[in-house]
Amino acid sequence: MSTSSAAKPAIVHPAPRITVIGTGYLGATHAVCMAIMGFDVLGVDVDLRKIDLLRAGRVPFFEPGLPEKLEEALASGRLRFTTDFDEAAAFGDVHFVCVGTPQAADSSAADLTYVDAAFTALATRIDRKALLVGKSTVPIGTAARLTAMVQSISPLGGELELAWNPEFLREGFAVQDTLFPDRLVFGVSSPWAEQQLRRVFAPILDRATPVIVADLATSELVKVAANSFLATKISFINAMAEICEATGADVNHLAKALSLDDRIGGRFLKPGLGFGGGCLPKDIRAFKYRAEELGVGQAVGFLGEVDSINNRRRVRTVDLIRELTGGSLAGVRVAALGAAFKPNSDDVRDAPALDVARLLYLEGAIVSVYDPEANANAHRAYPDLNYVGSLVEAVEQADVVALLTEWSEFRDADPDALGALVSHRRILDGRHALNSDDYTSKGWQYRALGRPAQATTVELATDIRDEVPTLAV
Repeated sequence: MSTSSAAKPAIVHPAPRITVIGTGYLGATHAVCMAIMGFDVLGVDVDLRKIDLLRAGRVPFFEPGLPEKLEEALASGRLRFTTDFDEAAAFGDVHFVCVGTPQAADSSAADLTYVDAAFTALATRIDRKALLVGKSTVPIGTAARLTAMVQSISPLGGELELAWNPEFLREGFAVQDTLFPDRLVFGVSSPWAEQQLRRVFAPILDRATPVIVADLATSELVKVAANSFLATKISFINAMAEICEATGADVNHLAKALSLDDRIGGRFLKPGLGFGGGCLPKDIRAFKYRAEELGVGQAVGFLGEVDSINNRRRVRTVDLIRELTGGSLAGVRVAALGAAFKPNSDDVRDAPALDVARLLYLEGAIVSVYDPEANANAHRAYPDLNYVGSLVEAVEQADVVALLTEWSEFRDADPDALGALVSHRRILDGRHALNSDDYTSKGWQYRALGRPAQATTVELATDIRDEVPTLAV
């Protein structure tokens, strides 16, 4: 009687240890969520102030749900923070670089100073096989250039590999988008690099999340292409708003009709003040700049007009407010509701709301700015504006109210209660967020971009994916 040979014990590979370089919006969120998923994570930054805040359980920016997840991750013992790159190099098996790529001071190009510095700091210190993973939004060709650079300066040479894993986070939805992404993109140069990324993202891949495995250049392109498409969709409906203003048509009826075509859809087909923030504006400019460097600038030349349409909405908003107040803004009291570029964020980078407030101020208006979360950041950007601490303070004795960021506090405000506080019942709905019938029936003069002076309420398309989630993960 034959006996089978004893089964060999399975080889158990420990989970990779992760470092996250950069603890800004992207990096802090990524570090926290990786720890929540069960990995040992070390967050790294040169800014000691940020590190001290995170160590103390405080998020340096406003993001719904993230403070609670940070507290949970710290309590688990799986998340630590440091300013020491030597410690990071010794600790990590997979290193995620999540530093900023702002617009260059002298051109539309992306400034890669922080990216280069982070990869250099790691490459010169790592002395065992590891994977460097870029998550920052960068011009096409950056990953190939960085691969050559890190392998030339690393003691490991070609053993130090590089991959690219673009992020697709929305401010206000960052935790949800990290833990439950709609897709993952792995830009890799070897099966080993792909395997490492699959190990790191195993909890997400176990839920059958779609994954695209591609080359480095394609993975870089995915992010800027996605942002360019989104920006184009937003600017398209705002271009139609310009046509509506010239013809007396109603852009909200137009947007509603277009949204019912399933080839187009209604997500982000929302007219209004346009996009801003730290991603879309600078990313489309950098993409256009890089395409011109590569000799294919004509292919994305339309992005220049996308940017121009977006910026014109800010000027047109000021025009409408001026029309509401009789042709001059000098001495007019304006309640500017909102400063952040979008609700559920304190980010004022390239914020349309803050830009409009500044333009009103420059024309002599007396502007009172109120944002539930972004007042402090807005004050640092434009200290000459007057910031108040509540909606009531903003609208008191106002000659016109301008809704510029669609926080729920503003959307849900009672027109009668506001009307009791203002000097004149005039409102500019810069985000098409209000019920125009409700306001006009209560004596308000209502105006919105791309809509007739006497406009009835049109319910625009909504999507549950754009509602701030209640996280229970």
